[in-house]
Amino acid sequence: MPVTVPPEETAWLLHHVVGFDALDPGDTAAILVEATRFAEGVLAPLERDGDRIGAKLVDGRVITPPGFKEAFQAYAEGGWIGTAAPEESGGQGLPDVLALAAFEPVSSANMGFGLCPMLTQDAIQLLATHGSADQKERLLAPLVAGSWTGTMCLTEPQAGSDLGAVRSKAEPDGNGLYRITGQKIFITYGEHDWTANILHMVLARLPDAPAGSAGISLFAVPKFLPDGSRNPVRCVSIEHKLGIHASPTCVLAFEDALGEIVGPPHRGLPSMFSMMNAARLGVAMQGVAVAERAFRRAAEFATTREQSGGPIVIHPDVRRTLWTMRALALGGRLLTLYAAEQQHRDPVRAALLIPVAKSWASDAGVEAASLGVQVHGGMGYIEETGAAQHLRDSRITPIYEGTNGIQALTLLRRGLLRDQGAALGALLDEIVAAEGVTPALREAAEATRSAAAWLRQAEPRAAEAGATPFLNLVGTLAAGWLCARTLARPDAPVAARTAASVFLDQVLPRTMAFGAATVTPSAGLTGTELVA
Repeated sequence: MPVTVPPEETAWLLHHVVGFDALDPGDTAAILVEATRFAEGVLAPLERDGDRIGAKLVDGRVITPPGFKEAFQAYAEGGWIGTAAPEESGGQGLPDVLALAAFEPVSSANMGFGLCPMLTQDAIQLLATHGSADQKERLLAPLVAGSWTGTMCLTEPQAGSDLGAVRSKAEPDGNGLYRITGQKIFITYGEHDWTANILHMVLARLPDAPAGSAGISLFAVPKFLPDGSRNPVRCVSIEHKLGIHASPTCVLAFEDALGEIVGPPHRGLPSMFSMMNAARLGVAMQGVAVAERAFRRAAEFATTREQSGGPIVIHPDVRRTLWTMRALALGGRLLTLYAAEQQHRDPVRAALLIPVAKSWASDAGVEAASLGVQVHGGMGYIEETGAAQHLRDSRITPIYEGTNGIQALTLLRRGLLRDQGAALGALLDEIVAAEGVTPALREAAEATRSAAAWLRQAEPRAAEAGATPFLNLVGTLAAGWLCARTLARPDAPVAARTAASVFLDQVLPRTMAFGAATVTPSAGLTGTELVA
């Protein structure tokens, strides 16, 4: 059973809808074909054991499920970790958007596996952007080669989304390094048995740090020091989770662990944002990937499950459900790849769309996975079919790398209020002026413009209450616009054309409800007390 979208379809979308032109289309397709072959041949067979066995903490060491270490080594040897990494550090120097597209089949095949290379690639991007020349020379090559992996250490027991509450401390050791002390939670692959070293990217405070987020610095803290000795970073426990069981989610204790500062003092959060933005696009692609995988599993079931005189796939409601899943995957794929491509074409538009893509695509993944269980009926609620795992795995994506509520507030504050809607207005103008734009798209664009105008003049708490439906409005409109661009091309792959048509017919009408919800916050949403 194919576990992901045909790579030739993604290559076509990249070149003809998203606007990617850095490579020849044939080369793009060849790269995605190889990524898909590895995902389906090596990673997909490990997925079930990854869920059933999971990662375990044994005597302070994390043991991952059988086959995962060898799969990672094969992935690294294939050069996939360094797809977009600088050539001078051993990478291939290919565009970020292509690396993101190649990440989709990995997450479709084995979401729990994909988190480790995703965060390692994000650490590479952080160091390539904000590291010193010496740090790039020493730290990038082993990450690119896959002999090290990287983590993102932000969250603490008292500091979740509010990073200004970080308490971890960094004391100068007198030799140019720092002693890091504190506890970090929810650290993906914070400990494992795959590589010779792990490089933790850690937020902490210097002794002279001002209060709040402005006082946070960023440090690179290795599991093993250059002399081979173990740095005092301990995995205290790993979490028992709803899904992604193969991925160890660690509680790490830093006990005077040696690290080096990355970027200027007290400017750690702006530096970390380069890693966070990359991770948010990666999570958006996870949502796309699980939607596509859930669709393919449900479609296979629907063609073989006999009821009422034939396979259930012949029934219009089942077909509506299946094609809605495929349409959600297509919309999320286009939105995510377009946001990634805009980082190099129009950074202002990219900043507008990255939180939208993260939230919209991850919600779409959960919806599609739930619909996949529905197609299976009672069998979907039973673990043997595998449909339930997709729902369990997908549920984390709207939560980590910034909850979707945080993404909505980011869109409101940084994408709308800060520039008074200039970037959004430019996008809406382009959509309305596009050749062949449908009346429904034009109506949705005007609804978005009206909602944005209302938010700009609304009381702060009323605007915040409308932030999530507004993000869903923008995301559905942007994805619908890209689907319309797909449908306008007679040479588009047949399945993509069908899914795009279903998106415009079945998903785009949701914009009217999102627009109404944005501008009608009830007293229950804007108050401060909950009356149950």
